Amino acid sequence: MLDRRIGAQYYTLREFCNTKENFDETCKKVSEIGYKVVQLSGLGDISASDVKEVTDKYSLLPVLTHRPSAEFEEKLDELIDYHKTIGCKAAGLGAIPLDGAISEDVLNAFLKKYNAIAEKLEKHGITFAYHNHTVEFGKIKGKHILDIIAENTHPNFKLTLDVYWVAFSGMNPVKCLEKYKNKIECIHFKDLGVDTNEGKMVNPIVMRPVSEGNLDWDEIISASDESGAKWAQVEQDKCYGEDPFGCMKRSYEFLKTKGFC
Repeated sequence: MLDRRIGAQYYTLREFCNTKENFDETCKKVSEIGYKVVQLSGLGDISASDVKEVTDKYSLLPVLTHRPSAEFEEKLDELIDYHKTIGCKAAGLGAIPLDGAISEDVLNAFLKKYNAIAEKLEKHGITFAYHNHTVEFGKIKGKHILDIIAENTHPNFKLTLDVYWVAFSGMNPVKCLEKYKNKIECIHFKDLGVDTNEGKMVNPIVMRPVSEGNLDWDEIISASDESGAKWAQVEQDKCYGEDPFGCMKRSYEFLKTKGFC
């Protein structure tokens, strides 16, 4: 069952995390909303010791990060030290590093490299977590790329399953949560809505605070609890001119009615 402490994914708040000073103000606001758990993503050049100082100040627990691929591939020892300093036990990668399309050769090279990285991280008590977007639901030789990833990775190579991007890809979030059971470290909660104000007939799909779009949250939460995932994080990449903190608060207030805190 998911930990009932719902997390705040800081990628939503990335414009307010450029310096230690505004990171401090962001953490204060996140704490005041009620969040107790965070995923650190999109931060500026803030030292690990400063991150630790600020998150401790507001009693926020970092449970996952997103770090650039170059850190995993070229500075893994420094990445490990960073996570140990901030007290975070999972290191996330936001996407396959790409310079073109995902071919079978590109995917195989990625899996070989990041299986080795996941194995080394495990020796330091850190889980590797890979975040999906839409490209992972493309197919290679008739098989979804995310299926290939799930079936051909080290036990310490986990997934951060983003239900919005699953649905955007035309897949069923509940079925994916069931399919990848016990392979998931974290789940990203954001809603998928339709913008009726733009007058567009093609691709009016937008991101919404949880409960303000078209996803079935009772089913998603139930499936999340059975998925083996440890954490759920609220994320909203785009807020379309709305206050990101306000969007994060609306998601939090809804999830409180579903037993989260």
